[in-house]
Amino acid sequence: MEYDEWHPVYERILRAFGFDRRADERARDVLASLSTPFDMNCLADVAGSTVAIAGAGPSLEDPDQLERAREADVVFAASTAVDALESRSIAVDCMSTDLDKNPETVRRLTHRGTPVAVHAHGDNVPAVESVVPDCDDAFVLPTTQAEPSGPVVNTGGFTDGDRAAFLADHLGAKRLVFVGWDFDDPAVDPMKARKLEWAERLLYWLERRRDERFGVLDGRRDGIDTDALPID
Repeated sequence: MEYDEWHPVYERILRAFGFDRRADERARDVLASLSTPFDMNCLADVAGSTVAIAGAGPSLEDPDQLERAREADVVFAASTAVDALESRSIAVDCMSTDLDKNPETVRRLTHRGTPVAVHAHGDNVPAVESVVPDCDDAFVLPTTQAEPSGPVVNTGGFTDGDRAAFLADHLGAKRLVFVGWDFDDPAVDPMKARKLEWAERLLYWLERRRDERFGVLDGRRDGIDTDALPID
């Protein structure tokens, strides 16, 4: 995903949520000031592999879901999905987070040599400033949803989970499998529910780009609003 491809979708997200582009850019610049370029060779094993993209939904407790993660070649996990997987002895190869939860997990992973894709956006600057300086810089992959700048990259995606999927795609994953994804989770607040709708749209776009069918979207495709996506 190049920024020129992502930018029209980003514009639609800004309008849909009323987000401030300048706030995103300020957050990106703060993250850039605390980061150095990430060596993507740290994630070289992704190329040609089956990558499990773990969401933090309640279905992650399902034994079948956990087994699918265990069987994958590589595991990318969103936010607290890392803790759920590791508590069951399933290793995580990369974490995707905007630092809204489990900051100690972020610090711990980087210091043990596990990459963490740390995302900066308009309203998480205090978390970026608090957490990133305590991490092992070599294992912080700084990301933004705005235009990339300096060491901060944009490989596409909006929520922690779908950003993990777009990152795996960017790194050359052969197949993506999804565990712990619950688009209709009744426990989430209205804002999170809207974000999950966008995550669903973005995964639909990604599967079209990859010419792949994601099982997590089975039975849902007909109800996905694709008007905001650059799909012919």
